[in-house]
Amino acid sequence: MQYRNPVISGFYPDPSICRAGDTFYLVCSSFQFFPGVPLFESRDLINWTQIGHVLTRPSQLPLQGADSVGGIYAPTIRYHAGRFYMVTTNVTNGGHFYVWTDDIHGEWSEPVWVDQEGIDPSLFFEDGKTYFMSNGSDAQGRSCILQCEIDSETGRRISETRGIWHGTGGRFLESPHLYHIGRYYYLMASEGGTEYGHMVVYARGLTPYGPFEAYAGNPVLTNRNCGGYLLQGCGHADLVDDTAGNWWMVHLGFRQIHRWMMFHTTGREVNLVPVQFDADGWFTAGDNGTARLLMHTDRIPDSVTQTVRTRFTFADTAPGREWVFLQNPHPEHYRFSAEQFQLQGTAVPLGSESDSPTWVGIRQKETEFALSVTVSLSGDEAGVSAYMTGSQHYDLCIRKTESGGYTVLRRAQLGALIHEEPGVPVPAGTEAVTLHLFGRQTVYAFAAEIAGVYHDFGALEAKYISTEAAGNFTGVMLALYAQAAQEPGEWTAFSAFSLEDTISDN
Repeated sequence: MQYRNPVISGFYPDPSICRAGDTFYLVCSSFQFFPGVPLFESRDLINWTQIGHVLTRPSQLPLQGADSVGGIYAPTIRYHAGRFYMVTTNVTNGGHFYVWTDDIHGEWSEPVWVDQEGIDPSLFFEDGKTYFMSNGSDAQGRSCILQCEIDSETGRRISETRGIWHGTGGRFLESPHLYHIGRYYYLMASEGGTEYGHMVVYARGLTPYGPFEAYAGNPVLTNRNCGGYLLQGCGHADLVDDTAGNWWMVHLGFRQIHRWMMFHTTGREVNLVPVQFDADGWFTAGDNGTARLLMHTDRIPDSVTQTVRTRFTFADTAPGREWVFLQNPHPEHYRFSAEQFQLQGTAVPLGSESDSPTWVGIRQKETEFALSVTVSLSGDEAGVSAYMTGSQHYDLCIRKTESGGYTVLRRAQLGALIHEEPGVPVPAGTEAVTLHLFGRQTVYAFAAEIAGVYHDFGALEAKYISTEAAGNFTGVMLALYAQAAQEPGEWTAFSAFSLEDTISDN
């Protein structure tokens, strides 16, 4: 059968996967967004359902001061002895920690902290021992994968930390995972940086500490030489076996906005490729070591159909699932129902790194989409935003004027440059305005229906709020927001929300 990559589209980077029985579970990084570490479930590896988040309480996820290069970095999920573990790093507040649950659909524990340098932690369980690894440096300052044994109840190190592998020489050795398959222990990692040179490498040994022999064909997966191809930046991978004994690799990758334009807006996404072991116990991955947007496999029955969700409304999405917040939100400023979201503006601006503005966002999943929402005329300012970072976003705003009326205007913020187009006045007596935000592959376009008249607010180039321009690790969020000159602000109602994606054939 044929399946489409990404299997989870939009900003869901650094995937990690495990299997419990016949069901697969997957987690991703979340950076400055709350709740943290989105959690997905699947029976067939190509159709995934988000069942929530792992980190749902401020006590698990303090995000004060976290921006789009802060907060929660790469998680790892593992299933051992009937218990699920998720280990990650809060690079802004606290460092490495793990949480656990005996009910994957329930709440997770409070954090258990682990004292070790680096990022991208992982766990490996065997023979009553718990191994903790991350990237870091050895005594000579060389990049390496670090490993120690910990007490799984307390997170306390019970052995010295040792450097176990120095990789293959590529920059930014990261994302280590250890597996015991057959005779060998396989240590997989990534190099090259999570950009266009990203790649997956691995080595194997006879003990959890090695010594490790690198695979002669490294990198085992990379798209670094696939010029003119939409899918790029493939790396940061994890392995899982299915119930038939086949092995698979999930990995991140991103899609350019155009095959000849090296910019991406939808963030790093979840992709899937098959893994094949040879008679000597070495494995290869993907389509001749690359990942493709269309993959062919005989491992998934033709009776399985990949279903891609393309429509989202308030009624079939939920705050804290598809909708997330910046840093730790203030719940008293939000009211949610299946018919409308009500937001109470505060004086916290969209670009704040010290507090959470009244803002709720859903991931942009495709470069072509149509978003519309009806916004009541109340409060000082409210609108929709194509939001990459606090200093890089495009907005369509409804703003109160000095005379007490309202105007609709388009704003672009690109770093210190903030430009607002002249607004369109809203006729007196108008109660609401419908705002439109369109993704048209290489541009974002804006429009509004004001008192029954359709107004075109033009387009802005997507590349200027791309990850390449922003220098960050996230993807564009399609957000609703409200602001007030003084607190407490008035409530603004958002209703009739619709987001329609168009799936590209490329």
